[in-house]
Amino acid sequence: MGCASTHFARLLNRGKQEETERLVRANDRTFNLSHRYANNGIKTSKYNIVTFLPLNLMEQFFRLANAYFLFLLILQLIPEVSALDWYTTAIPLIFVLAVTSVKDANDDINRHKNDNEVNSRTVNALVDGQLQEVEWSNVQVGDIIKLESNHFVTADLLLLSTSEPLNLVYVETAELDGETNLKVKQALTVTGELGDDFDRLAAFQGEVRCEPPNNRLDKFQGTLNLDDQMVALDNDKILLRGCTVRNTEWCYGLVLFAGPDTKLMQNSGKTTFKRTRVDELMNILVLLIFGVLAVLCAILTVGNFLWEESDGEAFTVFLPRLADTSLSLVVFYNFWSHVILLNMLVPISLYICVEFTRLCNSFFIDWDRKMYHVKSNTPAQARTTTLSEELGQIEYIFSDKTGTLTQNIMTFKCCSIAGTAYGELLDFNGHRLEITENTKRVDFSWNKLADPTFVFHDDRLVEAVRAEQQEAQAFFRLLALCHTVMPEEKTEGKLSYQAQSPDEGALVTAARNFGFVFRYRTPESITLMEAGQKVVYELLAVLDFNNVRKRMSVIVRNPKGQLRLYCKGADSIIFERLHPSCQQLNKVTTGHLNEYAGDGLRTLALAYKDLDEDYMVEWRRRHHEASVSMEEREEKLDKLYEEIERDLLLLGATAVEDKLQDGVPQTIEQLAKADIKIWVLTGDKQETAENIGYSCNMLRDEMDDIFIVAASTSEDVGEELRKARKKMSPGSSDEPKVSRSRSGLLWLKATQTVEEEKVDGQYGLIINGHSLALALAEPELELELLRTACMCQTVICCRVTPLQKAQVVQLVKKYKQAVTLAIGDGANDVSMIKAAHIGVGISGQEGMQAVLSSDFSFAQFRYLQRLLLVHGRSSYLRMCVFLRYFFYKNFTFTMVHFWYAFFCGFSAQSLYDDWFITMYNTAYTALPVIGLSIFNQDVNDRWSLLYPQLYGPGQKNILFNKKVFLRCVLHSCFTSLLLFFIPWAAMQDTVRGDGKDIADYQSFAMLEQTCLLVVVSLQLCLDTNYWTAVSQFFVWGSLTAYFAVTFTMDSKDIYFVMNSGFPFVGSAGNSLNQPNAWLTILLTAFLCILPVVALRSVYLLLWPTVSDKVRLKTREKTLLTPPPQRSLPKRYSTRRSSYAFSHSKGYGDLVTSQKFFRAKRSRPSLFSQDQAAFAQNQPQTYSTIIE
Repeated sequence: MGCASTHFARLLNRGKQEETERLVRANDRTFNLSHRYANNGIKTSKYNIVTFLPLNLMEQFFRLANAYFLFLLILQLIPEVSALDWYTTAIPLIFVLAVTSVKDANDDINRHKNDNEVNSRTVNALVDGQLQEVEWSNVQVGDIIKLESNHFVTADLLLLSTSEPLNLVYVETAELDGETNLKVKQALTVTGELGDDFDRLAAFQGEVRCEPPNNRLDKFQGTLNLDDQMVALDNDKILLRGCTVRNTEWCYGLVLFAGPDTKLMQNSGKTTFKRTRVDELMNILVLLIFGVLAVLCAILTVGNFLWEESDGEAFTVFLPRLADTSLSLVVFYNFWSHVILLNMLVPISLYICVEFTRLCNSFFIDWDRKMYHVKSNTPAQARTTTLSEELGQIEYIFSDKTGTLTQNIMTFKCCSIAGTAYGELLDFNGHRLEITENTKRVDFSWNKLADPTFVFHDDRLVEAVRAEQQEAQAFFRLLALCHTVMPEEKTEGKLSYQAQSPDEGALVTAARNFGFVFRYRTPESITLMEAGQKVVYELLAVLDFNNVRKRMSVIVRNPKGQLRLYCKGADSIIFERLHPSCQQLNKVTTGHLNEYAGDGLRTLALAYKDLDEDYMVEWRRRHHEASVSMEEREEKLDKLYEEIERDLLLLGATAVEDKLQDGVPQTIEQLAKADIKIWVLTGDKQETAENIGYSCNMLRDEMDDIFIVAASTSEDVGEELRKARKKMSPGSSDEPKVSRSRSGLLWLKATQTVEEEKVDGQYGLIINGHSLALALAEPELELELLRTACMCQTVICCRVTPLQKAQVVQLVKKYKQAVTLAIGDGANDVSMIKAAHIGVGISGQEGMQAVLSSDFSFAQFRYLQRLLLVHGRSSYLRMCVFLRYFFYKNFTFTMVHFWYAFFCGFSAQSLYDDWFITMYNTAYTALPVIGLSIFNQDVNDRWSLLYPQLYGPGQKNILFNKKVFLRCVLHSCFTSLLLFFIPWAAMQDTVRGDGKDIADYQSFAMLEQTCLLVVVSLQLCLDTNYWTAVSQFFVWGSLTAYFAVTFTMDSKDIYFVMNSGFPFVGSAGNSLNQPNAWLTILLTAFLCILPVVALRSVYLLLWPTVSDKVRLKTREKTLLTPPPQRSLPKRYSTRRSSYAFSHSKGYGDLVTSQKFFRAKRSRPSLFSQDQAAFAQNQPQTYSTIIE
């Protein structure tokens, strides 16, 4: 009912004016329903029981081919016109419609199940003052609902009250922005007092006036009117649908936006019907074939008119006319008779075979064991069966970062303390040893509070800490104190950390394992366990992080009364503030940082400073004055921070690995060699995205330049883009070169294509979300962005919203006319996945929304190279070879009728036996062409991966296009000429060995159709590059079946059973038992095939393709074993990552505020997962390609 009511509400809302602002009254359904706000039900299905049949049939008959065959069926029902029986068209048409209907019904049933699964979830809502369990679809705007820990947020809510101190709630936003670290939301003080008192919540009469439904995830504007008091609302007070409540016992919220109006659904994008380039081309070719058919029928009709006028009266015994039938009417009937006779130009079996081919190719993806992820028990899945060949034509890939390229798991890898590097293992010669799973790990059993999942291999660091080396202890003491992490002790001694950034969690965990355990926090203190001893530090101040400072500091007093400032941040920022005495240590640490950056690790520098008591008292006084100032508060605080964060003493540096998924750099390298451009679109901050770019080798130090666009106005964005473009191509014109053309069915679609511009050198582009939004808002800037981005080898867009991801994809689709692929793993990627030609979902840590909206899915990014370079390329190759051959064999079949018309008075008489016509496409050539379309390949999968250049023909669309189709038509015309006139000339006035005549119509027809079948079978053998036992069986079995069926149907026994249905009695024995008949068949086949072999040999010798060259190599060198695994060369870099935290400004204020901390309570584990006993799946790597 929820789905139906939502659909009905949408119909009502069509006539409603666009919403400019929303007014919501709490606990007043009557008022809220009067505004006709959408309820919380969602609907993605297309049909119901009543509408399925009419709507589905209407959709199918909108397809040109189906409408064409329906028209033919109607013609065949007219006796005066029909040259063939009506069932020859009706049965195949009904079969196609039925198969398609079953497929569409199955897809829509799955959509109904998914909708019902979401809509039937339950939530506790206040109804008539009582807390009742209701389904999500029945939740209305203005309702107050209760959420508990690990519950999904039902709708977009105004947070009213929570179980936590200071009215806080912790939420995970992975479905919105892809980040798995927790976020903090805070309710208003005036509503937080409601608590969980049902009576007070039911009596709550607040009125919210806010912005209308929109897709901005990071902004919210509104006001709450309560007891004549107006309170401002911002995004920190809002819980969005798609979030998950964590570490919060309960919270209450007021529903502001429901169902399709929620920000998650506003960002999900529209579901569009995806059609491949081959489909679009086939529609155009069908129109062209209609034109060819009309021309051929017109020619034959004119011939019939001239023949009837001159000689028709003499042949009325053979071609009788109806009484009172004029010549013009006879000619009119003759035109439509020829339309029916020549309809094999576009046989309906073409569409059946195309869909069957795609279905089989999708099964190959599902069955590919090399795309099966053992650890997660996740196979690859083709969720749609209509886009397989499009995988072989991809030019642009748009990828999410978190969870797609990375595992979203931070690990502490290395560190530099007082000039000594730890974390790497060296041999006796000082050479680095490779660390594997079998490498001995550091034993932390001496630390009872150590994290058992923490892995480190350098024992020297533990020895230094346990030997009480001052620098090492100060290093880990800093990591244990300088952060905003919140500890939680679920059971005695079982600690877990909730960090705003996974970086911080990794660093605090490292300190924990090395004996400095962060245990408790209060607004005034931090408690550590140092070497098993409890130590309490007084927390005096937190100098919080922001994007300008790129560092964080804490000021603490140790139990001895000593004041100390601890600071960590970007090395460039820290090094500027060091005491001059640290120059030598700075130089050594810089060398270590360069090594860490060369390995793609994320680095931070650590420093400290001892403070004077008198100075601290004065500084705290000025800090308090600045913090309560109403004017220039931020500037005053920054000035104080700059003052105290001076003359720091360097402790060392950390290196954290944002671990990539297995095989990501190798996959990107392979795809780049296939000339596929990869753009990264992520919601993460710039530094994080930039680090991953270097780790994946998308960004490299040897690049000529990497442009960063981070302007705040449209003019500045345009200027930065123009400067970048001018640097890459000084001679480029100010105006883009846009070529305009028309395409699509009837050439009604106007297209604009921005032409490629030459660039000398390699460049990268990084642009943030704000600048991207400004660029996409103006048409001129939009084109400037596209020009600049397409000139770069790597493009990274950071801090982008889900809708911006879709806009970038649509921009490339609109102006580059290129096939695009989007890949992601979270709900924030759904709009991008829907916008691209191909959507790929990764089943990862961020839910299944991306998978449910995708066309293909698997568990790891590295499988993308196999999906494209193996399955995509082979699917495209098979489809193109199949279409070329299919059009060839059917044009050849039909054009023989055209030549025969000149010898039968243009009477629309069929040359072939009716049973041969019926079985030509359904039996005699069906299985061989299916074998060609399923099993054919030029090289195997390993050679496809070894030579990514083989992917190029699909991108350029050179294997099947209008020119290729024209060549097929000309080839068919040439073959049909030989097929008709060689047997005609050979059999004219021919007699058998006993002197009897064999040149009758039926014997000639038998010889003609035998020659046709032999020639098209030989042509199929020439087009087949890869033979299997099944292919051999299909080809030779079909020929055997032809002769068996022909001799059976032409036998006397069958004729006596039904003489009207089998008129060709004895014709097979009369013609095919003669030596001259078989000589004619051999001669015809030889002359038809010889030009093809000769032409292909010339092209192979003079203009070989990449595929020809690789096939030659496969014969010279058999690839018996998989290529050896290789590791990417070590990248040395002078660039180091900036501040590694990804949390926002302001959490330092929260952790030092009163009432922030919860009372201790025992809770079950929130994130426990059972680890299945699966073997580790190794990444796929391949040898360097050497031309």
